[in-house]
Amino acid sequence: MQQSNTALLIIDVINKMDFDGGENLLEHSLEIADNLRAFKQEAKEKGIPVIYVNDNFGLWQDNATEIVEECKKGRGNPLVEKMEPEEDDFFVIKPKHSGFYGTQLDILLAQIGVDRLILTGTTGDMCVLFTANGAYMREYDLYIPKDLVVSEDKTDNKNALKIMERSLFADISPAAEFDFDKVLNK
Repeated sequence: MQQSNTALLIIDVINKMDFDGGENLLEHSLEIADNLRAFKQEAKEKGIPVIYVNDNFGLWQDNATEIVEECKKGRGNPLVEKMEPEEDDFFVIKPKHSGFYGTQLDILLAQIGVDRLILTGTTGDMCVLFTANGAYMREYDLYIPKDLVVSEDKTDNKNALKIMERSLFADISPAAEFDFDKVLNK
Protein backbone atom coordinates (compact mmCIF):
# COMPACT_ATOMS: atom_id res chain seq x y z
CA MET A 1 0.00 0.00 0.00
CA GLN A 2 1.43 3.38 -0.97
CA GLN A 3 2.14 6.23 1.42
CA SER A 4 -0.56 8.88 1.25
CA ASN A 5 0.03 12.62 1.36
CA THR A 6 -3.61 12.97 2.42
CA ALA A 7 -5.15 12.49 5.87
CA LEU A 8 -8.77 12.25 6.93
CA LEU A 9 -9.64 14.33 10.00
CA ILE A 10 -12.80 13.37 11.88
CA ILE A 11 -13.57 16.31 14.13
CA ASP A 12 -15.53 16.13 17.40
CA VAL A 13 -17.73 13.11 16.63
CA ILE A 14 -16.73 11.58 19.95
CA ASN A 15 -18.99 13.87 21.91
CA LYS A 16 -21.32 13.71 24.89
CA MET A 17 -23.70 16.22 23.22
CA ASP A 18 -24.73 17.29 26.74
CA PHE A 19 -25.14 21.00 25.98
CA ASP A 20 -27.82 23.39 24.74
CA GLY A 21 -28.31 22.54 21.09
CA GLY A 22 -26.81 19.08 21.55
CA GLU A 23 -30.09 17.42 20.57
CA ASN A 24 -30.01 19.14 17.16
CA LEU A 25 -26.33 18.40 16.65
CA LEU A 26 -26.85 14.75 17.52
CA GLU A 27 -29.81 14.48 15.13
CA HIS A 28 -27.80 16.02 12.28
CA SER A 29 -24.73 13.93 13.15
CA LEU A 30 -26.68 10.69 13.06
CA GLU A 31 -27.95 11.66 9.59
CA ILE A 32 -24.35 11.49 8.26
CA ALA A 33 -22.85 8.84 10.56
CA ASP A 34 -23.26 5.81 8.28
CA ASN A 35 -21.89 7.70 5.26
CA LEU A 36 -18.99 9.07 7.31
CA ARG A 37 -18.16 5.61 8.61
CA ALA A 38 -18.21 4.22 5.05
CA PHE A 39 -16.04 7.11 3.81
CA LYS A 40 -13.59 6.45 6.65
CA GLN A 41 -13.37 2.75 5.75
CA GLU A 42 -12.74 3.54 2.09
CA ALA A 43 -10.04 6.03 3.06
CA LYS A 44 -8.36 3.42 5.26
CA GLU A 45 -8.50 0.82 2.47
CA LYS A 46 -6.67 3.32 0.24
CA GLY A 47 -3.96 3.88 2.86
CA ILE A 48 -5.15 7.30 3.99
CA PRO A 49 -4.48 7.81 7.70
CA VAL A 50 -7.46 8.66 9.89
CA ILE A 51 -7.04 11.22 12.65
CA TYR A 52 -9.73 11.91 15.20
CA VAL A 53 -9.44 15.48 16.44
CA ASN A 54 -11.49 15.83 19.57
CA ASP A 55 -12.34 18.08 22.50
CA ASN A 56 -10.98 16.96 25.83
CA PHE A 57 -14.19 17.80 27.76
CA GLY A 58 -12.01 18.95 30.67
CA LEU A 59 -10.43 15.49 30.93
CA TRP A 60 -6.87 16.80 30.80
CA GLN A 61 -5.30 13.70 32.31
CA ASP A 62 -7.26 11.13 30.37
CA ASN A 63 -6.38 9.35 27.15
CA ALA A 64 -8.45 8.68 24.03
CA THR A 65 -9.98 5.49 25.40
CA GLU A 66 -11.15 7.23 28.56
CA ILE A 67 -12.60 10.14 26.58
CA VAL A 68 -14.52 7.69 24.36
CA GLU A 69 -15.87 5.85 27.41
CA GLU A 70 -16.88 9.12 29.08
CA CYS A 71 -18.71 10.28 25.94
CA LYS A 72 -20.62 6.99 25.77
CA LYS A 73 -22.28 8.05 29.03
CA GLY A 74 -23.82 11.10 27.37
CA ARG A 75 -26.60 11.83 24.92
CA GLY A 76 -24.10 11.38 22.07
CA ASN A 77 -23.64 7.65 22.72
CA PRO A 78 -25.39 6.53 19.48
CA LEU A 79 -22.90 8.57 17.44
CA VAL A 80 -19.91 7.48 19.53
CA GLU A 81 -20.93 3.83 19.07
CA LYS A 82 -21.06 4.28 15.26
CA MET A 83 -17.86 6.31 14.98
CA GLU A 84 -15.63 4.86 17.69
CA PRO A 85 -11.94 5.07 16.70
CA GLU A 86 -10.16 1.89 15.71
CA GLU A 87 -6.81 0.86 17.15
CA ASP A 88 -4.83 2.10 14.14
CA ASP A 89 -6.53 5.52 14.05
CA PHE A 90 -4.74 8.53 15.46
CA PHE A 91 -6.43 10.57 18.20
CA VAL A 92 -5.48 14.20 18.88
CA ILE A 93 -7.01 15.91 21.90
CA LYS A 94 -7.69 19.63 21.49
CA PRO A 95 -8.42 22.23 24.17
CA LYS A 96 -10.30 24.71 21.94
CA HIS A 97 -12.15 24.92 18.63
CA SER A 98 -9.22 24.50 16.22
CA GLY A 99 -7.54 21.14 15.83
CA PHE A 100 -4.25 23.00 15.52
CA TYR A 101 -4.46 25.21 18.61
CA GLY A 102 -2.45 23.76 21.49
CA THR A 103 -2.14 20.29 19.89
CA GLN A 104 0.45 18.11 18.19
CA LEU A 105 -1.60 17.88 14.99
CA ASP A 106 0.78 19.89 12.79
CA ILE A 107 3.77 17.84 13.99
CA LEU A 108 1.91 14.57 13.36
CA LEU A 109 0.91 15.66 9.85
CA ALA A 110 4.51 16.62 9.04
CA GLN A 111 5.82 13.30 10.34
CA ILE A 112 3.43 11.27 8.22
CA GLY A 113 4.07 13.44 5.16
CA VAL A 114 0.65 15.02 4.71
CA ASP A 115 -0.06 18.17 2.69
CA ARG A 116 -3.74 17.57 1.91
CA LEU A 117 -6.54 17.26 4.48
CA ILE A 118 -10.06 15.93 4.29
CA LEU A 119 -12.08 17.54 7.08
CA THR A 120 -15.30 15.95 8.33
CA GLY A 121 -17.40 15.93 11.49
CA THR A 122 -19.00 18.43 13.83
CA THR A 123 -19.47 21.43 14.16
CA GLY A 124 -19.12 22.90 10.71
CA ASP A 125 -19.69 26.46 11.88
CA MET A 126 -17.17 26.25 14.71
CA CYS A 127 -14.65 23.42 15.11
CA VAL A 128 -14.47 22.35 11.45
CA LEU A 129 -14.31 26.00 10.33
CA PHE A 130 -11.58 26.91 12.85
CA THR A 131 -9.58 23.78 12.00
CA ALA A 132 -9.96 24.53 8.28
CA ASN A 133 -8.72 28.07 8.88
CA GLY A 134 -5.69 26.74 10.76
CA ALA A 135 -5.00 24.27 7.97
CA TYR A 136 -5.32 26.95 5.30
CA MET A 137 -2.86 29.22 7.14
CA ARG A 138 -0.43 26.27 7.21
CA GLU A 139 -0.91 25.82 3.45
CA TYR A 140 -2.67 22.46 3.45
CA ASP A 141 -4.93 21.68 0.50
CA LEU A 142 -8.47 21.22 1.78
CA TYR A 143 -11.32 18.94 0.87
CA ILE A 144 -14.39 19.33 3.10
CA PRO A 145 -17.23 17.16 1.82
CA LYS A 146 -20.36 19.18 2.45
CA ASP A 147 -22.39 16.08 3.20
CA LEU A 148 -20.00 14.87 5.94
CA VAL A 149 -20.00 18.06 8.03
CA VAL A 150 -22.84 19.14 10.32
CA SER A 151 -23.72 21.87 12.80
CA GLU A 152 -26.55 22.46 15.27
CA ASP A 153 -28.27 24.64 12.65
CA LYS A 154 -28.34 23.60 8.99
CA THR A 155 -28.29 27.21 7.73
CA ASP A 156 -25.23 28.01 9.86
CA ASN A 157 -23.56 24.87 8.49
CA LYS A 158 -24.30 25.86 4.90
CA ASN A 159 -22.91 29.37 5.53
CA ALA A 160 -19.74 27.99 7.11
CA LEU A 161 -19.19 25.70 4.13
CA LYS A 162 -19.57 28.68 1.79
CA ILE A 163 -16.91 30.56 3.79
CA MET A 164 -14.55 27.57 3.66
CA GLU A 165 -15.06 27.28 -0.08
CA ARG A 166 -14.74 30.99 -0.86
CA SER A 167 -12.13 32.16 1.66
CA LEU A 168 -10.09 29.00 2.30
CA PHE A 169 -10.36 27.63 -1.26
CA ALA A 170 -11.67 24.30 0.01
CA ASP A 171 -13.30 21.81 -2.31
CA ILE A 172 -16.71 21.16 -0.71
CA SER A 173 -18.12 18.74 -3.27
CA PRO A 174 -20.07 15.78 -1.86
CA ALA A 175 -18.26 12.68 -0.65
CA ALA A 176 -19.65 10.57 -3.52
CA GLU A 177 -17.71 12.78 -5.96
CA PHE A 178 -14.39 12.25 -4.19
CA ASP A 179 -11.97 10.14 -6.23
CA PHE A 180 -9.58 8.45 -3.80
CA ASP A 181 -7.47 6.98 -6.60
CA LYS A 182 -7.04 10.36 -8.31
CA VAL A 183 -5.90 11.95 -5.04
CA LEU A 184 -3.43 9.15 -4.35
CA ASN A 185 -1.87 9.49 -7.78
CA LYS A 186 -1.26 13.24 -7.52
